Amino acid sequence: MKKLKIKTGDTVRITAGDHKGTEGKVMRVNLEKNKAIVEGANMVSKHEKPSAKNPQGGIVKKEALIHISNLALIDSKSGDVTRVGYEMKDGKKVRVSKKSNEVI
Repeated sequence: MKKLKIKTGDTVRITAGDHKGTEGKVMRVNLEKNKAIVEGANMVSKHEKPSAKNPQGGIVKKEALIHISNLALIDSKSGDVTRVGYEMKDGKKVRVSKKSNEVI
């Protein structure tokens, strides 16, 4: 299985598609499909039947999956997009921002 460089909880910017430029936090990552759900981005309308959770039913807005290749990690120091690399620090493999050389 391929290891992804974007993890749950990261702040990302969408780099392609209808929602290009939107920033948000990664809520969930789907490893099999190489896709992620970004909070507040790629909203779709979905019809839901009435249930115990939603007794009214109707049209509900929810986030849809976005391919990982369309996401770029935001550097916490500069606030700009950055690439991700890996380094060994204190015997552990850690993610490092290529722009600021800071541990993510």
